[in-house]
Amino acid sequence: MSSEGERALRHAVRGRIILRYLGELSLVLGVAAFVPMLAAGFFREFHLMLPYGLVGGFLLALGTLARRVPAPRDLQHNEALVITAAAFVLSSLVMSGPLVAQGIPWIDALFEAISGVTTTGLSTLPSLEGHSRTFLLARAWMQWVGGLGFVVLSLALTLQPGVATRRLGAPGLDPADVVGGMRTHARRILLIYLGLSAFSVVLLLLLGATGFDAIVHTFAGISTGGFAPRDASLASFETALQYGVLGIALVGAVSLPLYSELASGRWRRLRDDVEVRTLLLLIATVAVLLVVSTRVASGLSGVSVSDLALLSISAQSTAGFSTFAVDELPASAKGFVILSMITGGSQGSTAGGIKLFRILLMLRLIQWLVGRTRLPPHAVSGPTLGGERLASDELLRAAALILLFLAVLVVSWLVFLAHGYDALDALFEVASATGTVGLSAGISRPDLEPLLKGVLCVDMLVGRLEIFAILVALSPRTWIGRRAY
Repeated sequence: MSSEGERALRHAVRGRIILRYLGELSLVLGVAAFVPMLAAGFFREFHLMLPYGLVGGFLLALGTLARRVPAPRDLQHNEALVITAAAFVLSSLVMSGPLVAQGIPWIDALFEAISGVTTTGLSTLPSLEGHSRTFLLARAWMQWVGGLGFVVLSLALTLQPGVATRRLGAPGLDPADVVGGMRTHARRILLIYLGLSAFSVVLLLLLGATGFDAIVHTFAGISTGGFAPRDASLASFETALQYGVLGIALVGAVSLPLYSELASGRWRRLRDDVEVRTLLLLIATVAVLLVVSTRVASGLSGVSVSDLALLSISAQSTAGFSTFAVDELPASAKGFVILSMITGGSQGSTAGGIKLFRILLMLRLIQWLVGRTRLPPHAVSGPTLGGERLASDELLRAAALILLFLAVLVVSWLVFLAHGYDALDALFEVASATGTVGLSAGISRPDLEPLLKGVLCVDMLVGRLEIFAILVALSPRTWIGRRAY
């Protein structure tokens, strides 16, 4: 199609559509905000009921008003991306309010809310000791809701023809029916998410966790968020419970639609899934590399092989739990952890990072290009993955996202370097934020420069939204131009 023909088909977003669907999401967020309010009543921390009640009431009122706007059945792709970006930004701003009401400075409250909603787990709070049980539950609950919301929205927004769409359980979906696709997948993923969460709570209770710990660590684990209710994260738990929590995080790092197939008895899908095999292989490899690198450095006392194995699960799943201070790792070990945090988990999971499927696409493309040199010029061939032909636009999207991810990483890193931070520690911190992991090299702290807190906030949002949604929302052409009616 000519460029003139393409321009004729391009449409700017329609404000009423954005308002309508943001309103529908506000209703969901409003109901979610009442959970911490009810928890405050249960824990007899009645002074915290009002802040969360006001947030819930505000969101419900906003959603009720927005639902009066008539909306057509169709939804443009740029509109869906803008709604996604606005939903994460709005929820972060709104949920920072109750944190401010608890005496947390606004910039740290916003940092905490963004870290929660994006399921990152970084924190600039000086300590968790002394905070209410409502606060500790609410921050993990933000991660649970954020993890579910991300998977549902990302599934709906990436439903385009290709291997990725078929892997996410949506073959033959009409790309024009984004709304119908979103609702169908939302119901399916919600049931899977609830089932995995219930299983996780029971598992942790059987392993000896208290009811409060089981619920909080399930919220933070299945969402691969990593908000623990203690400063020591998992260090205060017995080894079996540590593996239980990170086992739950590993479950969250696997594509959630895969579990619906397992529930139908198709267990071979788990064995044949290329992302699952890659995920487990990377965890094992990084664990061995961490053990070797720390033993060679011989400067890390009190850290066992089990601690390092747990760290490899935490980094690759992007959960961010830890059993020791990771800032004490030798340089080589930090490098291996950075690579894990950047690559992340499976597509369609709650994990962050670039996603293993995109990494595999690029590796398969490189392999095909090398092999193509052995074929005659007139030979017809193309890269495949798992026996399926990869479309050129699918490869292009994956390559573009990887390049953008790395560009954000480098720019953020340079800002930290300009402020005089150690190069490796700065790279570790921005990789953790952009990969939505939550492990820290000790840079995220209360006295971190406000500008750098802002950089990490942007990194967390960009990493969770996978960059394209932010770029579309910020593009003037998204808002200015011819509109469909």
